[in-house]
Amino acid sequence: MTGPIETGGGPWDFPRHWIADVLASDGGAVHLRPIVPADADRIVAFHSKLSERTRYMRYFGPYPVMSPRDVVHMTTLDHRTRVALVALLGGEIIAVGIYEGLASLGRPESAEVAFVVADDHQGRGLGTVLLEHLAGAAAENDFTRFEAEVLTENRAMLAVFRDAGYQLTRSFDGSTVHVEFLIDPTDALRTVRNARELGSESRSVANLLRPTSVAIIGASTDPSKVGNALLANVISGGFTGPVFPVNAEARAVRGIRAYPSVRDIPDPVDLAIVAVPADTVEDVLQDCLSKRVKTMVVVSAGFAESGDVGAVAERTLVHEIRAHGMRLVGPNALGVINTSPDVALNATLAPRVPGRGRIGFFCQSGALGIAILDTAARRQLGLSTFVSAGNRADLSGNDLLQYWDTDPQTDVILLYLESFGNPRKFSRLARRVSRNKPIVAVKSGRSSVAPSQVRRDSTLDDASARAVLEQSGVIQVDTIADLFDCATVLAYQPLPRGPRVGIVGNSTVLGVLAATAGERFGLRVVEQIDLGPAAAADEFSQALHRVIGDDGVDAVIAVFVPPVAVAADTYARALTEATAGADKTVVSTFLAVEGIPDNLTVRDESGVPTWGSIPSYPAPERAASALGQAWRYAQWRATPESEVIRPADVDSDTAREMVRAAIVSTQVGTDETLAFDEQDSARLLARYGVHVTDFAEVSDADAAAEAARSLGFPVAVKAVSSRWRGRLDGEGARLDLSGPGTVRAAFDELVALTGDRRLHVQRMAPRGVATVIRVRDDPSFGSLIAFGLAGATFDLLGDHAYRAIPLTEADARDLVGAPRSAPLLAGYRGEPAVDTDALVDLLVRVSTLVDDIPEVRELVLDPVLASVSGAVVLSGRVRVGPVPSRRDAGPRRLS
Repeated sequence: MTGPIETGGGPWDFPRHWIADVLASDGGAVHLRPIVPADADRIVAFHSKLSERTRYMRYFGPYPVMSPRDVVHMTTLDHRTRVALVALLGGEIIAVGIYEGLASLGRPESAEVAFVVADDHQGRGLGTVLLEHLAGAAAENDFTRFEAEVLTENRAMLAVFRDAGYQLTRSFDGSTVHVEFLIDPTDALRTVRNARELGSESRSVANLLRPTSVAIIGASTDPSKVGNALLANVISGGFTGPVFPVNAEARAVRGIRAYPSVRDIPDPVDLAIVAVPADTVEDVLQDCLSKRVKTMVVVSAGFAESGDVGAVAERTLVHEIRAHGMRLVGPNALGVINTSPDVALNATLAPRVPGRGRIGFFCQSGALGIAILDTAARRQLGLSTFVSAGNRADLSGNDLLQYWDTDPQTDVILLYLESFGNPRKFSRLARRVSRNKPIVAVKSGRSSVAPSQVRRDSTLDDASARAVLEQSGVIQVDTIADLFDCATVLAYQPLPRGPRVGIVGNSTVLGVLAATAGERFGLRVVEQIDLGPAAAADEFSQALHRVIGDDGVDAVIAVFVPPVAVAADTYARALTEATAGADKTVVSTFLAVEGIPDNLTVRDESGVPTWGSIPSYPAPERAASALGQAWRYAQWRATPESEVIRPADVDSDTAREMVRAAIVSTQVGTDETLAFDEQDSARLLARYGVHVTDFAEVSDADAAAEAARSLGFPVAVKAVSSRWRGRLDGEGARLDLSGPGTVRAAFDELVALTGDRRLHVQRMAPRGVATVIRVRDDPSFGSLIAFGLAGATFDLLGDHAYRAIPLTEADARDLVGAPRSAPLLAGYRGEPAVDTDALVDLLVRVSTLVDDIPEVRELVLDPVLASVSGAVVLSGRVRVGPVPSRRDAGPRRLS
């Protein structure tokens, strides 16, 4: 196998992040990287295979052969004023894109862009992908505009520019069209990019979940072997396409003709399920590559979960698979399921799988996946599709979100997340998908990969993870049982229209338990009917009819404990009949009853519960909690979408130049950061309308007095070091100083106390509630913003709320109200409420700054005094450094 970067073996002098695996519009993977001199033979071979028409469209003439001089010119670039990217499949160039700066023509901000795609690969969206990545590289090299000369008849090329989302300016000159456009990202451009990403990634997963043929590699004649079990499950599941066992020694497996290798199969193979020892997967891979298999599911263990050697093998496996246009599930995967009748695929090791339903499920762990499928089957919770991704080396939960978003057979999405692959992207996708389909997730905080192999960017503390999931509309639960509890009500019942609950039952205690459990989710019991232990089924039915017909009730909880010698199914039938056709959410508990299923029962012709089934839980608290989670989600979904609003009075160009100049001048390393002093921090913040109260740094008493006169009395004199800043006893500052004498005395006193002659004199600000805004560069999400009340007590209690950047206005308002101490801002115990609009504005400005300038790695405003008259920043500190990995902030790529 080759190494991870096919550049001919030499070093590269281009930014490494320009190398990317991308998806074409048909879901096939393509490798993208800058061209290098070692590509000379490849580029000549690529050019020779172009049709005459394609060469004419690109070069405006026949141009049958590239001259040696042209080859050198094409493959030798400075990667600044001239950049060329190649798309490769199986090591062969299939597309080329290039830009060249136009400074020699007096247009230093512009570059001419062009690209050409091999005839066999036209129509796969590669031109748009190249354009995106070229624009990203050009922006890094300070170009702002692309220009292109296109033949008038070359409608395909003009469509690429038009459909990419850019605002085009065109001019015609006979047979050519001159096109110009700005390359700065716009909302329209991002919308187009995201739509193309959705299409390519959902098709990529469709290649996995809707194959027309399957090969089982390692299909054994031994019933105790994994390969035999996989083949048995595929066959017994009724897969609708041909199944090809692959066994080098047997002529048939389970009565089906076997083949020595995938190469020997005469028909096309879409999906290969691999169950061979890890050290032989490489040979299998080569067979699959030559057969042009679309997707491999590797159930074999012995990769990254086993240590360093396995991790290297896994990375090489992923590189080879993507380089040849394929996708990978696993390794160490349980497999995949699609219950759709036109597919009927069970390519897993699970001995028991659920029936058909409208729930999609993604998890990593194979062992846990078996338990999940068994539990779903016992609870009669039907699935549409299921994927266990094992080590999740390639295909991830984000890919599945894209597929399920477009899948008409999936209404509810369940996720068991041991780690986030690309959490920034997950947040973006989940926010969109949750608007139409509920997502329920368990975040375990553990990885299936060995500790030595856990990627640094896959770990998040629970507070951050919960905050980002909540921000994205994801319902987060703590256990698998909670996951299925939520799924049952979401899959079979309408969302609650409000928090008003009616409880009908024959036990006061059960009703109280349900009411108490629902309170923490905001549910309110407005009617409770206790029929008593001797109530008959018809009384139960009449009470249910009354509550369901009450316009003041939004949801119903039925609780029942059977009297001695009374058949509980009679009451179950009464419940289903009374609620049939109701448009209100209904959940139930039949306590200590045998034979009552988890779903009472509206079933399809195959006996699977369908819409209208009533979830039945073994405890009233679980019924109320599931209903409460559904109500919280309904509230989030009913909230109008809030756009990211950019303040008008920002100077991003000057701010960006300040940051980048500081990084270059101090030569900050890749993993290092540079702390701005408070004056430079204040100047940077001011470019985004975040104004730190005027202050001066002084080093003697006379300078302090002079600074106070200049700022205007009253003033404060403050210690600068973190040891004295923000102390509970206030010893690090002297406040409300009204004259030069008191300023000098305060200076001398603080110098004697702290031993530091570097102090700040600052104009006094209006009194208010001290709050803090912090931004930290999270290795997973990029930047996370935190808000809470300032001070050691609130730090110790961890009372801060988090959100992912960029913030919408609604996000900012939620953030202000999220800490447990937020009532102190709303007028606690008769105090006046602070101006929360000012805090929201401040949060939006900070979010915009950090989103605009990813080199800002840390930002702290502490304290921010919030009062009835606004929010005043007393101190701002910024740290900057080279741009960290922002895998969801640029052109499309596979994680």
